[in-house]
Amino acid sequence: MINIEIKNVTKTIHKQTVIREVSASMESGKIYGFQGINGSGKTMLMRLISGLIRPTEGSIEINGKVLGRDITFPESIGLFLEKPAFLGSYSGFQNLKMLASIQNRIDDTRIRDTLSAVGLDPDDGKKYRKYSLGMKQRLGLAGALLGRPPILILDEPTNGLDPSGIHEIRNLIQSLPSYYDCTILISSHMLSEIELMADDIGILNYGNLLFEGSLDELRQKAVQTVAQKTMQNTAYNAAQTVGAVPYEVDTVNLEDIFLSMIEQDNENRKQRAVL
Repeated sequence: MINIEIKNVTKTIHKQTVIREVSASMESGKIYGFQGINGSGKTMLMRLISGLIRPTEGSIEINGKVLGRDITFPESIGLFLEKPAFLGSYSGFQNLKMLASIQNRIDDTRIRDTLSAVGLDPDDGKKYRKYSLGMKQRLGLAGALLGRPPILILDEPTNGLDPSGIHEIRNLIQSLPSYYDCTILISSHMLSEIELMADDIGILNYGNLLFEGSLDELRQKAVQTVAQKTMQNTAYNAAQTVGAVPYEVDTVNLEDIFLSMIEQDNENRKQRAVL
C-alpha cells in the first residue's frame, strides 16, 4: 500500500511564496487530481512530491518516509512532466531502450509491453521528431510506466491535444490503477478533465489549497453554496419548502463553484495585501 502525506508544505523561491502551508493525503490505488488555473502551483507541487525539489517548510512522506531525509528521488515514482523530452532521431523503442539502460533490470520484453500498453507499436521505426503530439504524450506515459512504479505523477498529460487525443489519453490513464496497481497524481487546468478522471481532488490558487476531498464532497459543497445564495436572494419564493435544497447534486455546475472559490480567494488575497 502506497500512501502520500503532504504536511504543511511551503515553498519559497526568491522571497516569493509559491506554495503556502499545503496539507493533503493521497490513498493507494486512487487517482488524485490537482486542479487550478495556470500559475496556481500545480507543477511546483508535483515537483515537490516527486522529490525533484525540497520544501522550504513542512514535509512530504511516502509510506512514512520523509522525502529529502529518509529518501531522495524515490524509485517508487514514475514521472511525466509536461512536454517530455526524447531524442528526435530515435524511435519510440530506441528512446525507451536508452531510458531503460539507466534502470538496470528492464529488458526488451518490458519495453515492448509498455509501448503496447500505451497504444504505440514497438516495431514502428518512426523517429520521435515525426510523432504527432498524441504519440509524444503516449511515449511520455510509457517512460513513466517503464519501471512499473506504484506512484505515477502526471503533469498536464492532455495539454495541447485535440478532443480525440484527450479522450484516448483519459481512457488510458483511467485504466492504469487497476492494470498496474498504482496510485496516480494528475494535474490539469481543466476541471472537466479532472472531474472525468479523478477520485479525489485538490483545488489550488496561487499556492493555496482551497479544497481537498472527493468529487462527491465538492458537489455537496457546491449544492450548499447554491442553496445559501438562493435563500439569500430576496426574490426567493417563500412558498417553497422551507429548508429544502432546491437543487440536485447532479445538476450543479462544478465549474461555477470552482470559479467562485478562485474569485473568493483572489478577493481575500487583495484584502490581505491592503492590510
